[in-house]
Amino acid sequence: MNLTEVIKFLESNQLTVRHSHKNEDFIIKEIAPLDSADKSDISYVNKDKYLLDLTRTNAGAVLVNAKFAKYVPTHTQILEVENPYLAFAYLTHLFAKPEFANPKHNFGLDFPNPAVTIAHNVFIGSNVNIGDNTHIMPGVCISDNVSIGENCKIYPNVVIYRDTKIGDNVRIHAGSIIGSDGFGYAQTKDGRHIKIEHNGRVIIENDVEIGANSTIDRAVFGETLVAQGAIIDNLVQVAHNCRVGENSILVAQTGLAGSSILGRSVIMGGQSGTGGHINIGDFVQVAGRGAVGKNLPANTKWGGHPLMELEEWMKFYVNLRRFLKQKLKER
Repeated sequence: MNLTEVIKFLESNQLTVRHSHKNEDFIIKEIAPLDSADKSDISYVNKDKYLLDLTRTNAGAVLVNAKFAKYVPTHTQILEVENPYLAFAYLTHLFAKPEFANPKHNFGLDFPNPAVTIAHNVFIGSNVNIGDNTHIMPGVCISDNVSIGENCKIYPNVVIYRDTKIGDNVRIHAGSIIGSDGFGYAQTKDGRHIKIEHNGRVIIENDVEIGANSTIDRAVFGETLVAQGAIIDNLVQVAHNCRVGENSILVAQTGLAGSSILGRSVIMGGQSGTGGHINIGDFVQVAGRGAVGKNLPANTKWGGHPLMELEEWMKFYVNLRRFLKQKLKER
């Protein structure tokens, strides 16, 4: 849609927009990150750590506050707003894609590839590709523009949202949800929460196994990635824009907050979790219930809350138990 339409939409939601080039209208194709946006995209920035990306962006327009306006390149149009994150949240609604272009499209028994085994009570959306020798079990719902490779097993009641790409030899166990919206909201001055529509996708590479009742959220924009050979247990949450490295293992009830990046062969113990925007190096191990609130270097082991190196945590725990026992004896 036209940039002028975008500005009118934001203003209709009681946002004041100062436009740097009011006579330079153009067609906006999508919302994109600063570092990958081109001249037909719009982006936003609201944190100091993205200033370098802002100075280098090729975006056609960018939502910024007054503090950051001076860093916008001359080829990028400035949309100055008080709260760029809130403006971005509203704007995602304009660019949200429908889940099903044709909700009455077809059921699995009509699927054209005879080398695919599809059970009764399977719904398949438009423009779906499924490779040979893949088994789709009862109750599965596959949305539009999904690609599933060869030799996969999709167990009962799995839901695969739009634009998801799944490689070969993948197993997704019963009740798991792939590609649902991430958890993102912006707050207005009066305390209302404005939903951020997630317009990215999920990519699951070859030889991945995902346990029952796990959820992998699609990206805000870009991709949430589960790399080749990763193993995800039951009841695991992988949030928007996360990257799970090759051959990593996420044990039951692990939770990864948005934009967590795991290197290859990382092991996350049961009920462990990360804060948002955390980077974990290759071959890191986090013990059960470990709470990761900082970046972790490669080839290290961690545990506890607050997080400590595993050996230190174990010594601390032993000493704490001794201390408590001694105090109980003194009573």
